Amino acid sequence: MSEDTTRQPRRRMARPKQDTAAAPTPARTPSKLDQLETLLCSDAGATIAAMMAATGWQQHSVRGAMAGALKKRGLVITSEKTDGLRHYRAVRP
Repeated sequence: MSEDTTRQPRRRMARPKQDTAAAPTPARTPSKLDQLETLLCSDAGATIAAMMAATGWQQHSVRGAMAGALKKRGLVITSEKTDGLRHYRAVRP
């Protein structure tokens, strides 16, 4: 059982250089968290149903995003119940 110790490491092939000045950068589409932030920062705020419709998420996922990721972004989220509907609003401190 002899091992072949003379084997050379693989070399990477050179990549062709791309012309970055000619290609325009594509516009970034807003993420679902960005969509939630936009809804919550509006003057009217948003209901859970509106946030679910905008993202396609289930209710527990919307609540989890508000409690976790959006608070990590620095938003202060408040809720208010009017006419039997709970509206959530977010502001930056």
